[in-house]
Amino acid sequence: MTTKTVLVSGAGIAGPAAAHWLHRGGYRVTVVESAPAPRPGGQAVDFRGEQVKLLAAMGVLDEVRRHETAMGDQTVLGLDGRPALTVPGAAWSGEVEILRGDLARILYEHTADHTEYVFGDRVTSLTETADGVEVTFARRAPRKFDLVVGADGVHSGVRAAAFGPERDFRRDLGFGIAGFTAPNHLGLDHTSIMYNEPGRGVTVGSHRLPDRLHVALVFAADGVEFHRRGLAEQQALIAQLFADTGWELPKLLEALPAADDLYVDSISQIHLGRWSKGRVVLLGDAAWCAGPGGSGTGLAMMGAQVLAGELAAAGGDHVTAFAKYEERLRKPAGVGQKNGKGSGNFLAPRTAAKIRGRNRAYRMLSTRVFGGFFSWMTDRAANALEYREYPGLDSAHRATRLAARREVGHS
Repeated sequence: MTTKTVLVSGAGIAGPAAAHWLHRGGYRVTVVESAPAPRPGGQAVDFRGEQVKLLAAMGVLDEVRRHETAMGDQTVLGLDGRPALTVPGAAWSGEVEILRGDLARILYEHTADHTEYVFGDRVTSLTETADGVEVTFARRAPRKFDLVVGADGVHSGVRAAAFGPERDFRRDLGFGIAGFTAPNHLGLDHTSIMYNEPGRGVTVGSHRLPDRLHVALVFAADGVEFHRRGLAEQQALIAQLFADTGWELPKLLEALPAADDLYVDSISQIHLGRWSKGRVVLLGDAAWCAGPGGSGTGLAMMGAQVLAGELAAAGGDHVTAFAKYEERLRKPAGVGQKNGKGSGNFLAPRTAAKIRGRNRAYRMLSTRVFGGFFSWMTDRAANALEYREYPGLDSAHRATRLAARREVGHS
């Protein structure tokens, strides 16, 4: 038996999740990542319902809980900077919430023993042959793999190489998002604050590291060019966009020059007619980016399990497996995109009247009468895909281990 090989592009969340499940399905996995190491920092991501079952099945739930943010209530300020309402922490943080960087590190450590990780490189071209995909890289020598998985985010290089330029599939929603860490001059402790001015919003919170604030900015982005900016240019852009904003923004912006973890991008969605082409398949934001509130992280991890499970169920027939994978994920991805479509208008309403209206609706949804509806809205995307076991993952994994032992025995 010859073990099939898979190249996964992207070592964020979806990539290592795919590495875990593809290894369970009997594949030898290589993950390539343009960053020099697993990326630290980032905003918090939460898991609910079916997605928590997935974390347990992967064997990482206990570790995720050890690093959860354990966030409490969020205070929403009015236009005058005074508290307007309080939102229960569970509304935002689900059953378990963790910083994206902590989750990426956990998944990397969980898979490093059986996965080849190649950092500081990226895919530059893909050429499909009768029995595989020939891949060229920016730094390393070309290699050939049986399958290629693009799990490299909204600006996916694999998608560009296999499907065409990003502009053909990206739909910008009119807003931008930024995040960075700053000193906790507000003294927050497992709590967060949201403040808005027309077309701009800031949420700050502190949890596991009491001396640090996690700052998330959302802003109307008409005419803003995001891409191909270096760190200094991104810092200058955010400083300019929020220069005349009140409340605590002047103090927060003082941390920008030292914010080497700054993230800036447009709030965008990805829409493709198909997620696979020959032996190449897309996963997570590379295929269906939904934007904030679309449960993208959890669905990407669920999708990794479905992808590996369908490959195992199809006996490695990638044509059948990719079609089944897409069949199962299309509707849940659509739910996530529907949820995420209005995220910019919710997080950064464009007028004072809309901010007041959002706060009134928010207050109503936080009451006991409407709490069930609010919970349904926040849980809808997370539970859009039911977790389903694929027995073939375990059986294929056992067969591969037995074959490997035989090969060792004959050497």
